[in-house]
Amino acid sequence: MIDLRRLSVLRAVAHYGTVTAAAQALHLTPSAASQQIRQLGRELGVALLEPNGRKVRLTGAALGLLSHADAIEARWRQAEAELHATGTEPSGVLRMAGFPTVMCRFLGPLTVRLRERYPGLAVRLRETETPRCFDLLFNGDVDLAVVEAIPGNPAAGDQRFDQQPLLDDPFDLLLPGDHPLAGRRCVELSEVAGEPWIIGAEGDAWRAHVLAACSAAGFSPNIAHEACDASLVASLVDLGLGVALFPRLAQFQPDVDVRRIEVSGTAPSRRFLTCTRRGGRDAPAVAAAVELLHEVTAR
Repeated sequence: MIDLRRLSVLRAVAHYGTVTAAAQALHLTPSAASQQIRQLGRELGVALLEPNGRKVRLTGAALGLLSHADAIEARWRQAEAELHATGTEPSGVLRMAGFPTVMCRFLGPLTVRLRERYPGLAVRLRETETPRCFDLLFNGDVDLAVVEAIPGNPAAGDQRFDQQPLLDDPFDLLLPGDHPLAGRRCVELSEVAGEPWIIGAEGDAWRAHVLAACSAAGFSPNIAHEACDASLVASLVDLGLGVALFPRLAQFQPDVDVRRIEVSGTAPSRRFLTCTRRGGRDAPAVAAAVELLHEVTAR
């Protein structure tokens, strides 16, 4: 009989990449985590850890076992959802996570509606960036996250997570209020090719979107300034220090004189996804939240 607790340690090592990181997430010592995996290997009659320099790594047998481990975890989540789907209203605690735009635009309003509709359901919100959302879901620290589809995320078919499209957020061109193009409804990106540009820092997903859009329009932007905070970007544009492409759902301070202009042609956009642990989407509270979330985003 496989000890599911030991199997969870194996999954954590694969998720975090090292025994040390997995042990920290599970509140174990590295030696205790290694011992759990070795004991699991003895139960199965195979080696699951092998030397890798001064460290250890998972063996081929361990990697083969992981697909079954993820499937077992997903079926357990489904079983839990079925056991709690008694036909009564969602109750208990629902934990949701997302980055600031998601919190302001979606999860905050969603929480208000959930409280109104399901008085027995307590909602807990947690602000965090997309990569951390997957860690929190994996650890069972949150039940539902709204994430951005960015490079480095787990693949869509990853057996650990259930990722579903929520909506696409197009990018608008930000111009100072007194810019010659500020009165236009649509602008071609090529029309501002010679302007100084404000874009995100290296490694930021927004930067990658902007560079790809400019390249598709036939130019490389003259990067004058780097900033990521929405209010800061709007302030720099207001001061006439450059133009920017920025997501439409981003919120600015009301005192900036900045025009949002639609980009004609193929404009860049970012995609938001709802994400749960595989098998956890049908839990009553999660299912109710996802249904209402689609209503909130549709509005």
